[in-house]
Amino acid sequence: MNKLSTAVISLALSLGAVAANADSDAQCSTVKLADPGWSDIASTNAVARLLLESLGYQVKIDSLAVPIIYGGLKDGRVDAFLGNWMPAHQGFHDKFVANGDVQQLSRNLQGTEFTLAVPDYVWNAGVKDFADLQKHAAQFDNKLYGIGSGAPANLSLKEIIDKNQFDLGKWKLVESSEQAMLAQVDRAVKKNQFITFLGWTPHPMNVKLKMHYLTGGEQWFGSKGEVFTLVRKGYPQACPNAAKLLGNLNFDLDMENSIMAEVVDNKVSFDAAAKAWVKAHPERLDSWLAGVNAKDGGDATEAVKAKL
Repeated sequence: MNKLSTAVISLALSLGAVAANADSDAQCSTVKLADPGWSDIASTNAVARLLLESLGYQVKIDSLAVPIIYGGLKDGRVDAFLGNWMPAHQGFHDKFVANGDVQQLSRNLQGTEFTLAVPDYVWNAGVKDFADLQKHAAQFDNKLYGIGSGAPANLSLKEIIDKNQFDLGKWKLVESSEQAMLAQVDRAVKKNQFITFLGWTPHPMNVKLKMHYLTGGEQWFGSKGEVFTLVRKGYPQACPNAAKLLGNLNFDLDMENSIMAEVVDNKVSFDAAAKAWVKAHPERLDSWLAGVNAKDGGDATEAVKAKL
């Protein structure tokens, strides 16, 4: 092989490497997140968007039903999902994460609770456990109020009904958005009517409503839970800097409740509420940005603080 041929091959390899890097960079420039329509995930997505955009990334958040989110992670249409509630999402974990189609990146929240709840006047009337519901079936109009169709919690309630657990075989699951469900709860509370609905923490409903969580559903909903961040397969290798940030993100109940309460009480956007919270708690940046750079290679902390 002559020197000219060697030079041409070397140049071609160099250009190929540049092209590969450019393709990789293009894939990572926009971080695609998913929002199932839950206030807690809207809060954490807003924090993630603030940090990522401050570092020079673009962020695209699509509103998708939970089953579509997991399918999107599998086929690459979604980069990351900050709302893998466990054990509520055990079925999706078994189908997508356990077999390696989707990667679990990190745990971002502990101490969650997710099960059927009732207003305090219903609790005081003796409904404190799943086993108490059927005793007051007529007052409840044989209805359990859930969230969006396909949500794992709804599937658990359907299983309870289908298998006639707690003698609830003749009950009906009413599926709707989080907002529509809570509007129904508000209407019932104003009329002092019996209602049972899916409740969870963190969420401002725990402050706005005088409510209690029912015992007895641990087989389907667990006791205290955790939330994990999931990413599409290979994302940490393809986009290590963005993945490092997403993996660093950890939250707490007080933080998420504060952001959601700001949205509800002061009628501001989740982005504005998240920015105000981060600005008031700059110490959290140390752990979130550890080992992370701005997209252009600059200092991550300086880049974020410049945007606050």
